[in-house]
Amino acid sequence: MARTKEFDPDVALQQALELFWERGYAATSMADLVERLGIARASVYATFGGKRELFLRALERYLETTDPRIAEALSRPGPVLPAVRALIDRYADEAGRERPRLGCLVVNTAVELAARDAEAARLVEASWSFLEASLTSALTRARMQGELPADADPRALARLLLVIFQGMRVLGRAPAEESRIRDAAQQARALLT
Repeated sequence: MARTKEFDPDVALQQALELFWERGYAATSMADLVERLGIARASVYATFGGKRELFLRALERYLETTDPRIAEALSRPGPVLPAVRALIDRYADEAGRERPRLGCLVVNTAVELAARDAEAARLVEASWSFLEASLTSALTRARMQGELPADADPRALARLLLVIFQGMRVLGRAPAEESRIRDAAQQARALLT
């Protein structure tokens, strides 16, 4: 008869996500995971696979909880540009004031792993593509509603915002001057007038 798991895999996955987010992939050892999750090493392997598989599942969990919130905020009925401006402000606030400086797990993964791990790169790209598509859809709606000029290119503008957002997140990881992020956010908002 199979033995029942003595821990909640969902809770353990969330704890792993938080640890990877705090320390990064390379700086998190299997011993760190065993200690944080409070389960035996064999249970980690049996439930999640190795450290890499656990990290990828944690990143997927992160995407499942963050990406839909952005799409929902951008797809509400009514004027679109206030929602896009609010998103710009949210990125700036998270990047400029977040303590400790955890940054965004997607950006952290892009910087640390994407160049050498195809699956991590695929998840990063999927998140960025989702954000770009959400912004493009919202900005297309804004153009149709007369909030943007008829000759505005929603996809190009979405890509610019994507790059600005990710840049804010990178700067937010370092002890950078907060005014850089604020100035970038102000200029991004000015593009939407």
